[in-house]
Amino acid sequence: MNEEILLVADSVSNEKDLPRETIFEAIEFALASAAKKRYKEEVNILVDIDQSTGDYQTFRYKDVVDFENYEDSELHILVDSDFAEENDLKVGDKFKEQIENAEFGRISAQAAKQVIVQKVRDAERLEIIKRFRPSLGQLVSGSVKKVTREYIIVDLGDNAEASLPRKDLIQGEIYRVGDRIKGILEESIRENRGPQLVLSRSSREMVSELFKLEVPEIAEEVIEIRAVAREAGARTKIAVKTNDARIDPVGACVGMRGSRVQAVSNELGNERIDIVVWEDDQAKLLVNTLAPAEIQSIVMDDENQSMEVVVKDENLALAIGKSGQNIRLTSELLGWQIQIKGESSGEEDSGISKLIEYLGVDRNLALKLIENNLETVQKISESKPEDFEGIDGLEEEVILTLIERAEESLLEIALLELDEDESEEENKEARKLILSDGFSEEELELLVKNEILTVENLADLATDELTEIFEMDEERASKLIMSARQEWLED
Repeated sequence: MNEEILLVADSVSNEKDLPRETIFEAIEFALASAAKKRYKEEVNILVDIDQSTGDYQTFRYKDVVDFENYEDSELHILVDSDFAEENDLKVGDKFKEQIENAEFGRISAQAAKQVIVQKVRDAERLEIIKRFRPSLGQLVSGSVKKVTREYIIVDLGDNAEASLPRKDLIQGEIYRVGDRIKGILEESIRENRGPQLVLSRSSREMVSELFKLEVPEIAEEVIEIRAVAREAGARTKIAVKTNDARIDPVGACVGMRGSRVQAVSNELGNERIDIVVWEDDQAKLLVNTLAPAEIQSIVMDDENQSMEVVVKDENLALAIGKSGQNIRLTSELLGWQIQIKGESSGEEDSGISKLIEYLGVDRNLALKLIENNLETVQKISESKPEDFEGIDGLEEEVILTLIERAEESLLEIALLELDEDESEEENKEARKLILSDGFSEEELELLVKNEILTVENLADLATDELTEIFEMDEERASKLIMSARQEWLED
């Protein structure tokens, strides 16, 4: 048996190009699994193989733990127990007792084969990952080997495979077995499977690496890509900076007749790519990023990394972008929170305030509603759930609640508008008093406050009643009342 163990270790090591130590570990694991089958309860088994002779010993062991970690008497020894004290055991020690070996030639052949093969595969995968680790974060290419519901398995060559989760594909992409595919190589730790090679086509690095291929100046570091903001499959913004004043960084990235940027866009499913000049000054970078929208003013809060931006009214929709995409990408590129308004910000704030007041939403949701052409309570009350599709993360139950609240609020708004109309009519009538004897605005307000709203109301007053309202002498009060009565008589 000892010679057979050595023979297996040598042959598998040579065949798979793996260290002998790795094969011995797999055999030890297989022998321990076989020994465990003698016990009905869960036990800890350890096998130790002498790699020079092939001799091996099998041990059952228990971990010495404190009270908090004690779970099972078959697996643990309590450090405070008499047994632990007698054997001078401390927390972290293993108490081992030798047991009968499972014979290598008699253990279940199928079980042993499965264990050893799996361990060898794991070891092979680890060796492959070690070999590819210098390429992590870089663009690699391969051919599609297998397509499943959740993953695309990509053959990278040299016995290496990587999985590409569907969530990391660009929306709308379809691949079939044999297709060539590019992606950013990453490493992922999966539960019970250890490290795995994975690809991503939706990451920001994908754009950077493609530009390195297409633009020699970037590969040579004459031009730097300083920041990237991306919504995969839709739009990307990149900020570039030149280290040579003679070279236009944007022009170099665009290429002759747009050939370079178009090549990148084609690889990304015709994703739109905006290239801007990087500025260390965040305000200047914002101006570059939002162009051609004209910015009227910028208020910066360095402490909270936020900006309030005012643009021309006609540029507001352009600056915000479809469903707020442009301003989101700008915010991501700068790393600052950006609030954007048109010149008629008072009107916009009024609209936001009304949505907040009547629908009970926060400012962010109110802004998103306005960005999606749902800027009034009436529009929301007349809308359908599909009209809210441009707002990410809004559940159907919330949408139905917003529509219901908007419908309920319409009556309240109508009543308020009616009251305002009546009040305006009353004010118009009251302002006729100015014509009677030139009341000042302050005096007019006092009259309205005392429900003296028309010329007729004034004519009905006695002199002492008017002097109680105003600090005026009786002579002027009498003249005012008589003037009102004169107009009354003329009517």
